[in-house]
Amino acid sequence: MSQDLSGRTVVVAGSTSAAGVAVVRTLSQAGARVAAVDILEDRVQELSVAYDNVTGYVCNLADLQAVEDLATSVRNDLGPVDGLIHLVGGWRGGTGIKGQTDEDWDFLHTSVLTTLRNTSRALYQDLATSPVGRLAIVSAQSASSPTADGAAYAAVKSAAEAWTLAVADGFRHLQGGAESPLSAQHSAALVFVVKALVDERMRAAQPERKFPGFTDVSVLADAVQRIFDLEAEQINGQRFPLTAGHLVGAPA
Repeated sequence: MSQDLSGRTVVVAGSTSAAGVAVVRTLSQAGARVAAVDILEDRVQELSVAYDNVTGYVCNLADLQAVEDLATSVRNDLGPVDGLIHLVGGWRGGTGIKGQTDEDWDFLHTSVLTTLRNTSRALYQDLATSPVGRLAIVSAQSASSPTADGAAYAAVKSAAEAWTLAVADGFRHLQGGAESPLSAQHSAALVFVVKALVDERMRAAQPERKFPGFTDVSVLADAVQRIFDLEAEQINGQRFPLTAGHLVGAPA
């Protein structure tokens, strides 16, 4: 990928996951100032040492006041935020509808949805003001084709998608609405859709497995970098399936 993100500040929430590390690495290599955010202090510090232009922040993203304080710190340290890549999540499943426990629901609701609500609210004005403001989340195919065993996960992912598309509507109205010239749109919120993500560690642990339909974290990282170069009106409020080779539905 060739996009130069020098001068841009991007917050990666959930930065110590395999996907988070891949995104942090790619954004760093593109020249962005990266705020690597997670609750795991040692892992965050490893990222800040391993890559250029990366500053680590430890934050409980389920705590709105902590997120507001984080936003202030990032602005003071790195400048106004141009991008929020939300990779906080996790998976829980059960046996049928009766097997969807309250504990799993609370975990998923907090980790997937509450963290997204908090970070997007705290950084909304930054993203709306930036000439290339971008909010991106990763959702799952199961959000639109749920199973009984994965009911809680699919329901929360669907809610996260709805929240993100609502942010997109907010950007659209702030930047002129449907009647304005397309060039007025400069911020975008969008959803990447995958079956599941895979990385080299997973392949090494199960060398006999093929992981059919899975998306490598490097593909996600490349797609994240690319959205900063695509026109906002082309991607705002859109759901983009990620395949092994490209961002489906986006202009080539």
